[in-house]
Amino acid sequence: MGSKRTDRRGFLKGGAALAGGLTLGAIEPASGQTPAHEHTFIKGSKELIAYGERSRFVTSVRIAHPVGGRPSPDAFGLVFHVASPLQDSVGVITPSSLHFVGTTRGSFVPEIDPREHRLLIHGMVDRPLTFTMEDLKRLPSVTRLHFMECAGNRHNGRQKTVQETHGMTSCAEWTGVLLSTLLKECGVKAGASWFVAEGSEEVKGASSMPIAKAMDDCLVAYGMNGEALRPQNGFPLRLMAPGFEGIFHTKYLRRIKLVDRYYLNYNDFGHLDSDPKVAALDYQIGPKSVITFPSGEQRLPGRGFYEISGLAWSGGGAIRTVEVSTDGGR
Repeated sequence: MGSKRTDRRGFLKGGAALAGGLTLGAIEPASGQTPAHEHTFIKGSKELIAYGERSRFVTSVRIAHPVGGRPSPDAFGLVFHVASPLQDSVGVITPSSLHFVGTTRGSFVPEIDPREHRLLIHGMVDRPLTFTMEDLKRLPSVTRLHFMECAGNRHNGRQKTVQETHGMTSCAEWTGVLLSTLLKECGVKAGASWFVAEGSEEVKGASSMPIAKAMDDCLVAYGMNGEALRPQNGFPLRLMAPGFEGIFHTKYLRRIKLVDRYYLNYNDFGHLDSDPKVAALDYQIGPKSVITFPSGEQRLPGRGFYEISGLAWSGGGAIRTVEVSTDGGR
């Protein structure tokens, strides 16, 4: 303890000075009356009422990732990777319409009638079962917050904004059935140590994961942020593998096969090591963080106090503290 000990009165005095600086430096003094403004009024329309539109003054949109995009056969050119505007995020939930989109194998988004969609679970199980969407919705459901991040979510030197550097991560509220619930219905045979999840894309994407992950927290999701999954995010069904790289969150989920070994599939090839022990270490997202305000390309309107805001995430364990440096870590 040093000799200069700050007492409570001194602390409060300093706090008052800080509060005064905040008022004078960043906020206009109140005049006692709300200033009058002439507003235009919006007449209710089908677009505004049937499925609510956002204000025309809110213009955040997703962009191609990385800068310049990737070759894509679709006219829009953005199906492969689409980055979320994190610099405009409010809180931790990413709206479904702004959630990042990772690789869609074959580029084209499948149009699936949920009444016709089926999920097959087979392989090393006692009772191979096929579930309809109605079957799944009749089972006990859970709703959980989970972030997702693409392995390509990194700075390569050309990006300038947070959306360009970190826009391939998002967080949403997901609703569905625990995969462990479905596997218990089927009965897992002794010796089953891995499972393969396959989607309904043009090129059948598939990933191998340990059965321990399936029994821990994997979620077969049909809901996102209080509504059905969006088509680009896997409608009508996707696998959520919390904390694992985004490529394992299989979209348009149609088949899960339990096996006794690691299989190197389309999604895994060139992405993971063929050695299953090494591959197991590549699954989980490590702790990361990013400052969203103030961040790249943003300009502060004037002198004064500003709150630094950002996001932090980790594939294993909870984020307990975040340290911010204003001098490059020195």
